[in-house]
Amino acid sequence: MQDPPTSRLRIALTGAPASGKTSIVSQLAKQSHLTHAQGSSIPIFVVPEAATQIYAKIGRKWNQLNLDERRNAQRAIYKLQIEQEQRAAQKHPHAMLVMDRGTVDGSAYWPDGPEAYWHDLNTTHQRELTRYDRVILLESAATIGIYDGDASNAIRFESAAEAVEAGQLLAQLWAAHPHLSIVPANPDFNAKITLVRKLLTDSLQASP
Repeated sequence: MQDPPTSRLRIALTGAPASGKTSIVSQLAKQSHLTHAQGSSIPIFVVPEAATQIYAKIGRKWNQLNLDERRNAQRAIYKLQIEQEQRAAQKHPHAMLVMDRGTVDGSAYWPDGPEAYWHDLNTTHQRELTRYDRVILLESAATIGIYDGDASNAIRFESAAEAVEAGQLLAQLWAAHPHLSIVPANPDFNAKITLVRKLLTDSLQASP
């Protein structure tokens, strides 16, 4: 096995409700390395979703909060996301970091819209996009008529129609990223995770 490359890759894995993101992240977290066809290998480390941690601490879902509480929750999520990314980068300087959601996602849940989100957090859309070398966006199974509500994710609150709408908004928010890949809905989970792993491998092959 060759020495891992010295460049670090930051991959944002995002998706609408019922996209399979949680299950895929769980599978990726079990891997210690990612290897491409030429035999080069890089450590892989998954940064956990900040929103799940914050809402678990609050004890209520997004739709159960008033407007000020929603803003405060998103501020806390952004802060935790940045802290986790920074800690992971320091602790795993040569790893491929796979983020369970990226900071851009928070703008989809800001009560006053994305532009107000950037302003409130003293950042810009472009600055947040450049945090990540690649973005992998998973399409919701709700788009093909498969939806289990909050059965697979306790903080989920969206209806099937709202899940589809959330996916469309996320796609718009990430659309300007130069390396955005969209993984379509698929009832076969194994096929979906195989495609995600291929995209991660492609990112490794494309890195210096």
